[in-house]
Amino acid sequence: MSTTPSLPRPGSLPQSSPLPQTGREVRLVSRPEGLPSAENFAVVEVPLPRPGTDRVLVRNLFFRVSASLRMMISQGAAEVEGVPFPALSPGDTLAEEAVGEIVSAPPGSGLHPGDLVSHYLGWREYAAPTPAECRLLATDLPDPVAHLGHGWTAYAALTRGVRIHPGDTVFVSAGGSAIGSMAGQIARLLGAGRVIGSTGSVGKAERLVHELGYDAAVVRGTAVPLAEQLAAAAPEGIDVFLDSVGGEQLQAAQTAAREGARFLLTGALSGQLAATGTGRTAPVELDSFQILLKRISIRGYSADDDPEVRPEWEQRFGEWLRSGGISFPHVRVAGLDRAPDALLDVIAGRHLGTVVVEL
Repeated sequence: MSTTPSLPRPGSLPQSSPLPQTGREVRLVSRPEGLPSAENFAVVEVPLPRPGTDRVLVRNLFFRVSASLRMMISQGAAEVEGVPFPALSPGDTLAEEAVGEIVSAPPGSGLHPGDLVSHYLGWREYAAPTPAECRLLATDLPDPVAHLGHGWTAYAALTRGVRIHPGDTVFVSAGGSAIGSMAGQIARLLGAGRVIGSTGSVGKAERLVHELGYDAAVVRGTAVPLAEQLAAAAPEGIDVFLDSVGGEQLQAAQTAAREGARFLLTGALSGQLAATGTGRTAPVELDSFQILLKRISIRGYSADDDPEVRPEWEQRFGEWLRSGGISFPHVRVAGLDRAPDALLDVIAGRHLGTVVVEL
């Protein structure tokens, strides 16, 4: 895990240096059947974007690598309706949120060379988004890469999607993921009395407790059923379940739920990372009788529903980082050539926290 900034600060791009004629990007070569492999991607050299009068030119500094990309590239992904992630075709450049520095911007756009911005044209060295597609970033975070964290998703979920009551027992699925590694810390800061996370390995479980402040962690795939582990970790039951997985985690949470428990579903990794299928379906069997008896509320939620949360989060995030109240677990992968392998590692769950490629 890397926490030390190693990039130039905004405004450091030498404006007098000539721009290269080409840049590199990662393209989809073929849609995988099931989980992707390195053969599905290629790093290619392309002419530098020419932004014209209606676009800016951005030199990307880093971009996030997310498991959700699997939903965009799989066979059959284009046939599933209602999903906010657009399907990609062979020959398309991959896409994810990036942080970069403005090289040039059209007059009147409000953007200037040296400004630090985020946009969704990652997986390439240079991008040409419209000004409206760029979000000007504050520079008061200790490390600009923190802008790529998923803490704002967890914060929105735990302040808008569901409310934490003082003393609540909170269960977070995928506690070592980009969202989960922040959600446990945020739940504690918002007043939770006990926080439990799920993960896929004993090693990660230990890190959740010792590095991220989880009170306990349950581990998938062991000889002890997940529901039994959760019952031991939360003998009085759980009040809040923040779920980005579904599957057996959701089933175990239903069993452990106290009366009036609130479940918030923000993702479905059990389907997104399934070895077969499109990654866009995640069936799970629940006992509706138990939902009725326990009066469990279950809500699907996207942080995009509450865009005003992001600036609020960034202010609190900066304050919490400076005070030492929160950490930003992340892994940096150096170089575009290593980006496809970084995606495969994320899908396999080999890292804890947010994974970014540094260019």
